[in-house]
Formats: sequence, structure tokens, C-alpha cells
Amino acid sequence: MTQRVACVRIPRFPISAVWLDAAAHDAANAPAAHAEASAPHWDERLLALRDGQRLRAVTAAAARLHVRAGMTVAAARARCAVLDVRAWDDTCVTREVARTSAAFLSASPQVAPAAGMPGTWWIGAAGFDGLGGEPFLADTLQRMARVWHHGARVGIADSCVAARAATWQDIDDRRWTVDGGRQTADGRAQTFRIVPPGGDATYLASLPLSLIPMDAEVREALVALGLGTCGALAALASGDVERRWGAAGLAAWRLAQGIDARRPVLAHASPSRHAHAELAMSTTSTEPVLFLVRGALERLMADLVRDGRAAAAVAITLTLDDGRGALPSGGMPHTITREVRAPRALARVAPWFERCRALLDDWTLAAPVSAVTVTITAVAPLGAEQGDLLAPAWRDPAAAEAAFERLRTALGAQGVVRPVACDAYCPERTGAWEGVETADGGRQTADEIADRSAPAVPAVRRPPSAVSLRLLETPESVSIIASPRGDPRALDWRGRRIPIARAQGPERLSGAWWTAAPFARDYWHCESDELEQEFLLYRDREGWMLQGWYD
Repeated sequence: MTQRVACVRIPRFPISAVWLDAAAHDAANAPAAHAEASAPHWDERLLALRDGQRLRAVTAAAARLHVRAGMTVAAARARCAVLDVRAWDDTCVTREVARTSAAFLSASPQVAPAAGMPGTWWIGAAGFDGLGGEPFLADTLQRMARVWHHGARVGIADSCVAARAATWQDIDDRRWTVDGGRQTADGRAQTFRIVPPGGDATYLASLPLSLIPMDAEVREALVALGLGTCGALAALASGDVERRWGAAGLAAWRLAQGIDARRPVLAHASPSRHAHAELAMSTTSTEPVLFLVRGALERLMADLVRDGRAAAAVAITLTLDDGRGALPSGGMPHTITREVRAPRALARVAPWFERCRALLDDWTLAAPVSAVTVTITAVAPLGAEQGDLLAPAWRDPAAAEAAFERLRTALGAQGVVRPVACDAYCPERTGAWEGVETADGGRQTADEIADRSAPAVPAVRRPPSAVSLRLLETPESVSIIASPRGDPRALDWRGRRIPIARAQGPERLSGAWWTAAPFARDYWHCESDELEQEFLLYRDREGWMLQGWYD
């Protein structure tokens, strides 16, 4: 038995997503301001979304003034000077698609947003015989979709291509309308269409090719040949189509016959990620609230990391003790919610806590707070994050200690070390590595490591522009071309000749005569314009050696 599929299409959905996001932001910043009931619908406003310098979506009101997608912003404003042009926001659109998909899950367990078509969903339409059948499902989906746009359409067919085409065709065609009518029992306008089982090819035959997704070059070729309907394409021999237009043409030919492998998938709702805590006594101070917020964030972030997710938005809901709380008669508590977002999804407590602290510092409380709820309102896949553990803007002691612990487990107890300064003259002897464990066996914190991890400064003078000296593990022998005075002018290293533009020296160092490894060297600080690099050479009784370079 062919699995039936429903298609829900919400017109100009990306504009709705951006508009609702902006409206929510305005409401959060000015909660006392409410939109008037007589305010026009967003599709009746002169709005457009731009991607770069061209429009990507326009409202119905803008379209009536001959503003079209694909126009430049300047050309659109020439036709409508008061056009409100906003930037296309993939984050807003993706978030609204996820929210709408979650709503459709209450009607069917199989929900899949159409790839590359925001505002279109494939929804499983099988198994509703005992619940009123496909008309009941179509009516339910239509009611839900109208929350976003009053002109939302629903189509049901054997294939995705036919179901989507059913959302575009005029509803006046009674042959493909449920019960042959255009109104439901309660008098509402019916904007859904159900194609009978096995009737996809017949239904598509008279429809224009514009309703079939295909390669633009193939479409232009078909139109040039006078093939304007799906039936005309389907009547061609598959072999001829494949020989002339290849795999792209054959895929379009299959869709024109109602053969579509796309199907909605079994979706599942994301787990609710929130933590609620009540205060022992109502307070007007933010300190007790922050204490609860931090504990909630620690629990929520730990759960996110286990699931391989990161938080993109966090909402704080405060329950106010102002006499409007829950009553025995069934009253609802008075709550206020604010949301904070980060430029990128994070699963670390410290940066989210600082954002929540800033939010609460600017939050004027009209009444004492009796409870707080922290909710992760948007998540994203947890990606690897590279950062400087010693940078104050990035450093998170908990993250640093977790990273150190993983290194100790993999490399041993001395796998994590820090540089320490030594009293010596030779550059390679001015520093050493020391394990981060203290003498009594205890481990140091990330902050202690950061405070004591400054690189050792060698006794040899280095150029002011240098940042740090990177030493070779073992100095490497090099061939030097010197001037008559003995200054190095070029060096041969690892099969390459490197010209030396400037050389400062010699700087003579000697010592450690009382050990088994005494030294006596002439050091030169050299610069190469070709490499844009500064490096350190020395000469001893074994010849010229390259010891390192400056980063």
C-alpha cells in the first residue's frame, strides 16, 4: 500500500519568521507596549527581505506594487519608496521552522521540513482512518498553519510532488476538492485538497511544468520545445529524455509521472530543557536569584554536553509574589520571561552566567521574586571549540581543568606541564618544564596555572619586535656565507638558501665550565626579508648552528 503524504505550505514563511523575531525582541525590550488589535497583518505591510543587494522575499502588499524577488534594493525602492527592507536571517528562519515542525507533531508523528523550501513541510498522512480520515488531518493542519498565515494551504496525495502541487492549484476545481465543496460545515473557506489514491499521474497531467522541481536548463529546453504541462513531459519516452537531458531530465520525467521517493520521516520532539527552583523567601535582590540561576545552568549545560548539544538561547522566567499568584480557585501565577542569546552556541556555564547576570542587573522588578525557571530555548550541535586557555576573555576554569584531566588520563600524571624560569645564560637553559602537580601531590587550578605560565625570558637580548623565542629541540648545523668582517649574509638550511638582510652580533656567552657540558658561543640575531622571520644563530668550535626563531 502506498504511504500517503500531506504537504503544508505557508506563504512567504521567511518574512513571517523575521517579523515575529523582531516583534518578540521589541516586546522583550518594551513589555508594556502591546500591538493594537487593528494593526495590519505582516503580509499586508510593505516588507521585503534582502540577501546581499537583491530581494529574496516580498510580502503580498509589496508584490501588488510590482516589487518582486530578485530585484535590487534600489530598483524596489524606486517602485515603493517606503518599502521596509530587512536582512535575511537564517537563524530566525531555522528557529521558526523548528518551532512550526514541533507544532505539527501534535497532528502526525512524521514531520519533515522540505529542504531548501522554508515554509513547506512533508507530513505523514497514513493511519487516520479511525480519527476522521484524511479530511480531518487536512483540516487540522490547515487550522495550525493559519496561525502563521491565513492563506496557508494543505494538499494530500500519494507523492510529495503531487501533494505540493495541490497546495498551488486554485481550489475552484471541484474535481479535486473533498466532497466537491469549497466550504467546511462551519462555513470556513476550505484551502486544502486531497488527490485520490492512485490518481497522482492523472492529477499532474494538466498542471504546468512550473510545479515540478527541475534543473533550470532542462526547464528552459522543455519550454522551448513547447512542452508546457506535466502530462506532455510524462508522455515522452524515458530513454529519449535520458539521452537528451541526462539524469536531471530523467528525474524531472519521473516527478511528472508522480514518482517521488521523498517521504516524511518519523520525527521526535526535543526534550524539554528547563530547571525550576523556588526561593525560601520572596526577595527583591538579584543575588539569591543568581545563585539559583547558576545552579540551574550547571545542570542544564551538563545535560547538553551529554547529548552533544550546545545552547543558542537561554530564557529566565521569574515568578512574582505580587498577589496575582495561584489561588485555590485556579488562578495562574504572575510570571515574566526574558531571553538572552549568544553570537555562537556554547555549552559552558561561565559565559552564559555572565549574560544572565547582565540581564538581571538591567531587570527592574515590580514585585518580590518567589521562584525562577531557566530554560534552554534553542540548541545547536556541539562543535569543537579552540580557544586560548590563558586569555581572560575566553578562559573557563572548569573547561581548562576538564581538558587537563583528559590529558593526564591519556599521557600520564606528568602529561600536563608548565614552563618555569631557570638561572642560566644559554637560551636553551633559561627555561624548563615542570608538572602542574604541586609538591604535596595536589593539583593546581587553571587560574594558578595561568598566573605562573609566563614564558621565560632568555638572557640573550632579542629584537624588540619579537614576541617569544621558539627553540629547536636540538640546534641544527647550517652552512653560512659570511662577509669579510665575519657577519653572516646567507645560510643553507635543510636544502634551502636563505638570504640574511640584517645581522646583529656577535654577542659572546660562555660558562658552565665546571660541568660536563661547558659552552662558549658567539650569538647573532638575524632577519630575513624573504621569510619575514627573525632567527637566532650561534658559532662555537663545532661551527655555525641554528638555534631557533622568534614568533
